[in-house]
Amino acid sequence: QVQMVESGGGLVQVGGSLSLSCVVSGPPSSNYVLGWVRQAPGKERELVASISWNGGRIFYPDSVKGRFTISRDNTKNTVYLQMNRLNPEDTAVYYCAASSYLSKSASSYDTWGQGTQVTVSS
Repeated sequence: QVQMVESGGGLVQVGGSLSLSCVVSGPPSSNYVLGWVRQAPGKERELVASISWNGGRIFYPDSVKGRFTISRDNTKNTVYLQMNRLNPEDTAVYYCAASSYLSKSASSYDTWGQGTQVTVSS
């Protein structure tokens, strides 16, 4: 069974940066598409980045494109999310998630971490 543990959230001012990490345990992480999904209060879950098993295919929605960067290191079973130029609309709980196939929908991810809070203050 895949388990995922996020770290790196916190409070940052507008325009600042944060880096999230997620360690994946269980079956080899290279078997999975890994992604970051966020959920703000009262809003639906939004997939903000995904990366294929070898890093060859990456997806970002327009809301974060050019500001967020996802990467993975299969030797360390870790996926990262670098977030730059943060704004208050980025405030949410960020979840690391795994899927067996590449998708642009958060609903395609069936394994989740516990989440880490990211708060951007204005």
